[in-house]
Amino acid sequence: MIYLDNAATTYYKPLQVKQAVNIAMNLYTANAGRGAHKLAQVSAEKIFAVREKVLKFFNAKNHDCIFTAGCTSALNLAILGSVKKGGHIITTYLEHNSILRPLEHLKNLGQIEYSVVDRLDSSTIENAIQPNTYMIITTQVSNVTGEKLNLKEINKICKKYNLIHLIDTAQSAGHIFEDISYADLIAFAGHKGLYGLSGVGGLIVKKGIKLNPIMFGGTGTASESLVQPNIIPESFEVGTCANIPIISLGAGIDYVNKNKKYIIEKEDLLNNAIKNMLKNLNFVSVYNIEKTEGVYSFNVLNYDSSFVSDYLNENFNICTRAGLHCAPLAHKHFNNLTRGAVRISISSDNTIEDVLILEKALKDLYDKSITLVK
Repeated sequence: MIYLDNAATTYYKPLQVKQAVNIAMNLYTANAGRGAHKLAQVSAEKIFAVREKVLKFFNAKNHDCIFTAGCTSALNLAILGSVKKGGHIITTYLEHNSILRPLEHLKNLGQIEYSVVDRLDSSTIENAIQPNTYMIITTQVSNVTGEKLNLKEINKICKKYNLIHLIDTAQSAGHIFEDISYADLIAFAGHKGLYGLSGVGGLIVKKGIKLNPIMFGGTGTASESLVQPNIIPESFEVGTCANIPIISLGAGIDYVNKNKKYIIEKEDLLNNAIKNMLKNLNFVSVYNIEKTEGVYSFNVLNYDSSFVSDYLNENFNICTRAGLHCAPLAHKHFNNLTRGAVRISISSDNTIEDVLILEKALKDLYDKSITLVK
């Protein structure tokens, strides 16, 4: 099998992650933060240690870390938990539905308005600011095209107008090692480039940023009160903590930190090979190939993207993703909203041989299409 769907989730998990999960299942399954006995305390200590690893990984020295069920949960918390009624938010056409749908939900409730900029330059974003704008939301790397945004320039705008800057790192954490600790809110996924299990992600919150809980229940604090307390992180990690996924995330971060140089060099090699390969296939239409970072979307001739993805899977055992990738405005921008696009996304575990087999598979599909025409 050739796995090229790392933008959805990383299939390969390092041995040390598997070992950490195995140990956690045997030793650290008590209810962390909800009991005073030794097992609960030890489990809580393990989770605290991962929280510290996350903050250090993002160089977030003046932030707190709230663990969530994933990046989607983190983005919902950031958007819904910071809402200012009557306010205005700016985002881009590249964003995932984890951003667009919460914004649309708030708009339909009459609580906010939002603008979607169709260009990513700083002047376009600055021109979209209104008197009631309070937040700018941007991905770091698009999950459709792999395009990397100039976050420093966008953050300068946020600083200039005293706006909250929320960054979605679902596709970049563990792949791009740029310091973005200047952001006010950083949402991350644990199960992609950080190699953790599904079921964990988080929101990194700069101290001083006001958030309100969007879920309610047990926090292990102020249990006598029927009103949800507002203490970061306890009040936002409602119910039983996901000990095992969180501990797997810690092991994944250790793996990335240890292999950072290898990851960067290997992914640079793969990116160059994929770009050269796709450029040389004149029957393939690639979207934004020059600005990509590990994620590529393309279409083959007039085929539906699902057909191409199925062909690669059934005939060459290549795992890709087809469709709209939960980012409809990006596909509208590239005029492929009807048929979507085939997406390939790499990790450092892929090989040059994978790229060569993908090239062979695409040429095979093209050759068969020419035969059918004849």
